[in-house]
Amino acid sequence: MSLELTSAYLSLEDFENLLRSTEPLVLSDELKERILTCRAYLDSKVAQSSQLIYGVNTGFGSLCDTAISPEDLEQLQRNLVCSHACGMGEEVPSSVVRRMLLLKILGLSKGASGVQLATIERLLFFYNNQIYPVVYQQGSLGASGDLAPLAHLSLPLLGEGEVYVDNEKISGIELNKRFKLDPIVLQSKEGLALLNGTQFMSAYATYALDFSYRLFEGFNQVAALSMEAYDARTEPFGANVNEIRNQVGQIRVAAWFRAQLNGSEIMSQHKAHVQDPYSFRCIPQVHGATLDTLDHAQQIVTRELNAVTDNPTVFSEDDQVVSAGNFHGQPLALILDFLAIAMAELGSISERRTYKLISGTRGLPAFLVQNPGLNSGLMISHYTCASIVSQNKQLCTPASVDTIDSSNGQEDHVSMGANAATKLFRVLDNCQKILAIELMHAAQGLEFRRPLKAAVWSEALYDAYREVVPSLDTDRVLANDLTQSMSFIKEYLQHD
Repeated sequence: MSLELTSAYLSLEDFENLLRSTEPLVLSDELKERILTCRAYLDSKVAQSSQLIYGVNTGFGSLCDTAISPEDLEQLQRNLVCSHACGMGEEVPSSVVRRMLLLKILGLSKGASGVQLATIERLLFFYNNQIYPVVYQQGSLGASGDLAPLAHLSLPLLGEGEVYVDNEKISGIELNKRFKLDPIVLQSKEGLALLNGTQFMSAYATYALDFSYRLFEGFNQVAALSMEAYDARTEPFGANVNEIRNQVGQIRVAAWFRAQLNGSEIMSQHKAHVQDPYSFRCIPQVHGATLDTLDHAQQIVTRELNAVTDNPTVFSEDDQVVSAGNFHGQPLALILDFLAIAMAELGSISERRTYKLISGTRGLPAFLVQNPGLNSGLMISHYTCASIVSQNKQLCTPASVDTIDSSNGQEDHVSMGANAATKLFRVLDNCQKILAIELMHAAQGLEFRRPLKAAVWSEALYDAYREVVPSLDTDRVLANDLTQSMSFIKEYLQHD
């Protein structure tokens, strides 16, 4: 059995389902015909015309007016890939490289890039056999496409670079020997088609959105448990007060909390306090704003994964090869920065709830431990949380407001979307840690509300967590608890 890629518009859910499927991907006959038609047109265009076509028979970037002789066109494309493989820094996780491969396959298969069918089929071979090129996080300006990362993604096509196969790093030469492959001989424009595009940014964006929605649900569930532990009021979650604000995310979050907390003995008991701190009272407003941001980002990212973003673009039906700017990452750069800010805010308000739970108020002991003073309890786990939240604030300085002139001034405004992408990746990892710490505090706080019962869903979360992390009676090495709490959150969110 295999899954057929077609020209149908993919939703983000469709894309994620493709990634999770174990069935091999194949191109539909329609896509193959588009690819062959486009390539044949481009070959004919180059053979019958002396016209300079950027990246096809010219140099690149500021060398765009330098003509290249017909006998050097193949070497031109190979030189391009090798010379642009200038990545540095940490390696991109294989789970993100897998997304890059699929996104590059999707973009090139639309029949507007002029690549050979054999080139796309080789990328499919890599994808289907879980062969992941070694790609580095640093090097892209997010404007002329993700040049350096995509060059590293493309090197193994030529028998160059390195790949991971079954978690073993091997050379491109060894890869070809092991699978009995011949290197791809790039034709005119192919190197540029492989390197131009937003697939590095887009891969991180799809990963971030999928993960962010999971984290969002996790923050809601843990916040509900914190409300139980803090004996918070439910009136701020009422339908009337939230609907009158007219913000869709806020209304949805409030409705979710009403359902989640229904039947709680703790929440229904008489309250001595008139109102709660903002970190509890304003959950619908803060969490809801993040949900609205996620939904907006989903629209932008979905458009991008269905786009053609290399350059120049080949329109065989119009007899036109257009050099334009579809590789510019500005739409993604802004969204990636926005997502980082929105998710960091979930972490920020979570840290405030964590702090309130150890503050020695609402009938809870200081630092959520018996005999505070003799025991420090959860005092320093909050320090750890505060440190991580502070780092997120530093990481949320927007990358997209920066630009650096490059390629002798030809590329004079860049998006810096790649830096926005890798910063967001770190923010989300930090949010996971923040969530794990709030859960540790919320579960400990619930211990002091007994014998009252929390809502069914809160009790289920508490019970599952206690199978992994025991309650704290006296001081112990909390690093172990934090590690176990993080492991629980990772499994709970079902995200690697």
